[in-house]
Amino acid sequence: MKIGILGSGAYGIALANILIKNNNKVIMWSHSKESRDSLDKTRISPKLNGFIIPKEIIFTCDIKETICDKDLIIFAVPAFAFEDTVKSIKNNLDKNIPILIATKGIQQDTCLFLHDVFKKYCNNKIGVISGPTFADDIVKDVPIGLSLATKNKKVENVVRKCFENDKTKFRRSKDIIGVEICASVKNVMAIASGMLEGMGVTDSTRALFLTESMNDIKELIHALGGRKKTILSFAGFGDILMTCTSKTSRNFSFGYLIGKGASQKEIEDYLSKTTVEGLYTLKSIHKLVRRKNVKMPIINLIHNIIIGKKDKEEMLSFLIKK
Repeated sequence: MKIGILGSGAYGIALANILIKNNNKVIMWSHSKESRDSLDKTRISPKLNGFIIPKEIIFTCDIKETICDKDLIIFAVPAFAFEDTVKSIKNNLDKNIPILIATKGIQQDTCLFLHDVFKKYCNNKIGVISGPTFADDIVKDVPIGLSLATKNKKVENVVRKCFENDKTKFRRSKDIIGVEICASVKNVMAIASGMLEGMGVTDSTRALFLTESMNDIKELIHALGGRKKTILSFAGFGDILMTCTSKTSRNFSFGYLIGKGASQKEIEDYLSKTTVEGLYTLKSIHKLVRRKNVKMPIINLIHNIIIGKKDKEEMLSFLIKK
């Protein structure tokens, strides 16, 4: 099958690697000519240590070439670039092509989930994937599991045909909202978990935090119209467990710097080299829970610690008083 991937970051390349191994044809779009040229010439992504990008993966800066005459189009751009990317393809997108959203996050200004942002401009049938899958692990060809949220059987069938093999597993859900909430909020929780690690807390305290986080996310899913049981999916428990406990998580690592008392320069240096999606999402989810009048005090506390209104030590007393 012919697949176009919008975005040429580490996660998009990792997904492309699965697709190529399944004998699909893949073309990846980059907004940056410099990035496209580097990936095409070196076949190396700086964020995928030691991985050589297969020569079968084609890189381009031509977005029309990426989306035209395809069996599936995948969004793998950062959340902040999602709407602009959708707008740039809307006039050339065949409405019959299934869309798969691999981007995680909530739009800052509107607090819309990404599938709703897409629907503002296009009418294609969509699916959303999320789960405990670091790009570095995917390219090692290890067993992985993903939640596939879609209400359309054709989307499910196309995604399964393109991706599934003896190392890649999907579980379908119809709860697009629930899967998007899990995919977004887990990055915020990973920042908080990293803070606790930097503060040197015990495994018991981290387990307390993870349990409380799971319960809060479950209630948020319910309050926003999703299904509580989605918290037990690959997108929920699986991804939260991985992202909130792994030092290879960018969000966890950012939180760790704050927790250990790193200087402002250290933090700014890290942010200049690393995309921390949880920071973008934190602003969105903080606004969303206030707008929807949903009680989720952990979000308010993390937000206030990040902006300097609260001290990180308040995390510990909060967990007991909550």
